[in-house]
Amino acid sequence: MMARAFDQGLVEDAAIAASEAQAEAMWLIRESIAPAERARGTAVQHDISVAVEKMPEFVDAIVPEIEAAWPGTQAVAFGHLGDGNVHFHVLAPDGADEAGWHEGEGKAISGQVYDMVVDWGGSISAEHGIGQLKRDDLHRLNDPVSLAMMARVKQALDPAGLLNPGKLV
Repeated sequence: MMARAFDQGLVEDAAIAASEAQAEAMWLIRESIAPAERARGTAVQHDISVAVEKMPEFVDAIVPEIEAAWPGTQAVAFGHLGDGNVHFHVLAPDGADEAGWHEGEGKAISGQVYDMVVDWGGSISAEHGIGQLKRDDLHRLNDPVSLAMMARVKQALDPAGLLNPGKLV
């Protein structure tokens, strides 16, 4: 399968583990990204998705645009790129006050990231769902008809509003 992907120009570079130990070492690299980011400082984290075929172009476009708009930040895209969703984190400038940065620039960065995702035909939610942090952005960016349908399904399944009150719908 990999040889075919190379022949078709779908893959330019790849590494395939030759042993269980190599596979574990590769996973260790992947699993070390978030702790390494936390050690560096604060970041806003996004769990977003775009069509698989657009993913390379999307990442190549959004990283420099975000970094140019927010001097001192560093944008990092990792994980799941091959299935259309990506963890897109924007690390704060060195020395940024964590709470103040999250409430100010961090929220503005997230809004810009979500706007760009929607412009690319993607979703502001991939594997982790919407949650309370994305609720307002979902209402701002999503089709009112689909939001109304979600609310109707919620009402039908939970007429007393007991399940997860005050959340998405």
